[in-house]
Amino acid sequence: MQTKFEPVPGISANDPLVIIQAEQLEAEAKDILDYLHQYKSLPSGVLPIKSDDKLIMLKTDDIILADINQTTLMVYSTDGIYTTTETLTRFQQRLNSRNFIQVSRHAVINIDHLESLSDSFSGNMTAKLTHKIKTDVSRRYVKSLMDYLGI
Repeated sequence: MQTKFEPVPGISANDPLVIIQAEQLEAEAKDILDYLHQYKSLPSGVLPIKSDDKLIMLKTDDIILADINQTTLMVYSTDGIYTTTETLTRFQQRLNSRNFIQVSRHAVINIDHLESLSDSFSGNMTAKLTHKIKTDVSRRYVKSLMDYLGI
């Protein structure tokens, strides 16, 4: 990746124009664009989780796994398990963090809590997370997880 800064009169330093040039929009350029879109809305490190009767302020670093069980989102953290009716897609948008990666249609893990991966059946894998939590990594998401890990 190449980088270059060019001062342009008339473009505010507080609201710069960022242009990414490449032959095609491939994975690395797309990742950079996604990062830039998230730049101004970086989370404070706390994510509110709306439960049936209360609002829980959960530190994003403490979130281990978010898993959909029918219509309930189960959020596993270092402090316990919290349930909400939020969709997994909406939850991921609110997380707004590169530490979280989708490992199946129903689960997102915090990569900082990943302890090991082991082969499972039919090309799937099993992710062992902190606090003895396990989840399946579907074969559809194995490649993106391996790419994320640099393997």
